[in-house]
Amino acid sequence: MEISSNSTSLEQTLQDGKLYRQVNALIVAHLRDNNLNQAASAVASATMTPLNSEVPPNKLLELVAKGLAVEKDEMLRGVSSSALFDSGGAVSAGYGTMPAPRTVAVDFSAVHDTKGASKIFPKHETRHVSEHKNIARCARFSPDGRFLATGSADMSIKLFEVSKIKQMMLPDARDGPVRPVIRTFYDHLQPINDMDFHPQNTVLITGAKDYTIKFFDFSKTVAKRAFRVIQDTHNVRSVSFHPSGEFVLAGTDHPIAHLYDVNTFQCYLSANVQEIGVNGAINQVRYSSTGGMYVTASKDGAIRIWDGVNANCVRSIVGAHGTSEAISANFTKDQRFVLSCGKDSSVKLWEVGTGRLIKQYLGATHTQWRCQAIFNDTEEFVLSIDEPGNEIVIWDALTAEKVAHWPSNHIGAPRWLEHSPTEAAFVSCGNDRSVRFWKELL
Repeated sequence: MEISSNSTSLEQTLQDGKLYRQVNALIVAHLRDNNLNQAASAVASATMTPLNSEVPPNKLLELVAKGLAVEKDEMLRGVSSSALFDSGGAVSAGYGTMPAPRTVAVDFSAVHDTKGASKIFPKHETRHVSEHKNIARCARFSPDGRFLATGSADMSIKLFEVSKIKQMMLPDARDGPVRPVIRTFYDHLQPINDMDFHPQNTVLITGAKDYTIKFFDFSKTVAKRAFRVIQDTHNVRSVSFHPSGEFVLAGTDHPIAHLYDVNTFQCYLSANVQEIGVNGAINQVRYSSTGGMYVTASKDGAIRIWDGVNANCVRSIVGAHGTSEAISANFTKDQRFVLSCGKDSSVKLWEVGTGRLIKQYLGATHTQWRCQAIFNDTEEFVLSIDEPGNEIVIWDALTAEKVAHWPSNHIGAPRWLEHSPTEAAFVSCGNDRSVRFWKELL
């Protein structure tokens, strides 16, 4: 027994030692990557950690954000939404187990050197899954890919269960008609512009032309209306949850993003606005994966990157799309690049650290609508819309070669594309009021 006990103790000591080494390497790499070289050297020397440890960029931030989210989720199990948002009625603990993401096969750090054959974008099947009473303007997947929401000019929000959409698409569905729409919400007075899911809890937020951000609890089967409302001073054009779920960013007709605390609804604005001469409404705002930064795409054609803690603008890419509107901007998962789309019919990849243009994805015309360019879930491909051809255009993300252009199957060009974060599936919404689901043919 004593030998077994000593053996177990030794294993535990070895495990602990390995964990300490990993933590020390993460700290050193974090300090080094943030140009705190003296501190990095001091920690490396004190802990006997190599100064040049190979650690993915922002890995420490990413792990801390995930750990805090898990810790918060555990604290919130069984807690009502009164503790979360000071409102009545319970919100279930969350989405359950997050599916493991498919392998990210693209190394964007080498993106400017890349040569070679483009990848083939797999064939997809598509199905009309629902229809609004007016233009379908926006869509969003939940973080676990299980739910999909769409917003319309008819002021309604539809919530779909993705498994039911897939069931609906089966050729031999024998159990009668499948209804993939599991909730419909009506609480806005003007068309809906954008939406986002809470990172852990079954809450959907929407931003609309009626100057409001509304919070919907979709764990309740009978609730049709919002349980909480933020009244803004402008048309809310875009919304994005902080990865902690504690803050919401609103991009509005005002040139500066509005940052709200979801518990107090206190609004914060950047203090260094005058220095950058912002003069355009924000078409889109999106947080990075850890919340350390956010990006705005504005009507003045600029892409701006902001510090997620102090809300200062840390990089302005003025004229990112010439004199045309910048209509979308999204970070890559590693937060080192931003993919933007503009009404100059270009899609561009920018390096966050330098503001340098890395890639251009050309060959799709979009000058009319506030559409967006998106990555697929593995970031191997970029998707956008060609308005005159009524097509969905796909590029290889590394070579920037156009590898596919498919008929959208909408009457008139689609207005919006959104890709699942967890699988080979995306959604398109259109002026024809319809919502179409696309998934890889297996």
